[in-house]
Amino acid sequence: MASLRRVKVLLVLNLIAVAGFVLFLAKCRPITTKSGDSFHDIHPRAEVANLTAHGISSIQDAVLKRLSLLEDIVYRQLNGLSKSLGLIEGYGGRGKGGLPATLSPEEEEKAKGPHEKYGYNSYLSEKISLDRSIPDYRPTKCKELKYGKDLPQISIIFIFVNEALSVILRSVHSAVNHTPAPLLKEIILVDDNSDEEELKAPLEEYVNKRYPGLVKVVRNQRREGLIRARIEGWKAATGQVTGFFDAHVEFTAGWAEPVLSRIQENRKRVILPSIDNIKQDNFEVQRYENSAHGYSWELWCMYISPPRDWWDAGDPSLPIRTPAMIGCSFVVNRKFFGEIGLLDPGMDVYGGENIELGIKV
Repeated sequence: MASLRRVKVLLVLNLIAVAGFVLFLAKCRPITTKSGDSFHDIHPRAEVANLTAHGISSIQDAVLKRLSLLEDIVYRQLNGLSKSLGLIEGYGGRGKGGLPATLSPEEEEKAKGPHEKYGYNSYLSEKISLDRSIPDYRPTKCKELKYGKDLPQISIIFIFVNEALSVILRSVHSAVNHTPAPLLKEIILVDDNSDEEELKAPLEEYVNKRYPGLVKVVRNQRREGLIRARIEGWKAATGQVTGFFDAHVEFTAGWAEPVLSRIQENRKRVILPSIDNIKQDNFEVQRYENSAHGYSWELWCMYISPPRDWWDAGDPSLPIRTPAMIGCSFVVNRKFFGEIGLLDPGMDVYGGENIELGIKV
């Protein structure tokens, strides 16, 4: 799984060490692992006795077999973390492929209270895997583009207050699963003084064990509001680039490379990733067409048609220059964001950053 990439790095290091000291295999005790309902014994001494006959390839096979077993054991342990929270991992299950998820009539009754509390079907969310697959709506040409290997690293910042735990963790899993490991510096969860108990010790223990060293939790001691919470996330970030997102998102494959490439070309750009919709009742992923952002006469941010030169180019993979932005999803060079004064803490009203950053940038 992509979410185990960092564990795999450690396993690769083990591979190098074991290959260098292959004689140590002769002293290992037999490993017993469970597969289905039966058990299989692996006898290191027998493997080493045959090494001279089969050469280096046998050494590699033996070591890879051991690493495969270790990876399976580690995965089972990590998967158990979500089970203890009543949550699910893996790419299957309800809502797979971004399709609508459903509940039984009995479950529907249980879902009514949480739905009213969160504004979405949080009970159903707990039945959907943290790793569920979602459709890739990128234009074909976007999927064919190639990017350099020296792209800057990003710190992904999620802001939340009393969000459903399953939704927050699906955001985290999705970010890890779909951001190349070399590009993901860290994930920062900014808790704006939530009241929910599951967002305290259970959340922190889970991310610390599931993604050790990758996920940081920042907790405001009082309710600061959206803008100041984002600033706290920016202060904690160490990546060259910072991405600010609401904590109820799911990323698709290939989202990070074009964003980071554009900022690498010009550090003064603020990038707004293309956004589709996740329906609140059934978590179906609904495609939105490419658009720009503009203002209504009341200065509310709204979707508008891309400028004519974008249409004339006839290339849907091209970026769209836009006069406004929405605050729930934007990526910016960390230092440049500081140079322009971040966000005004006094403008902590819904949609205020849409106007402020649109003018500043």
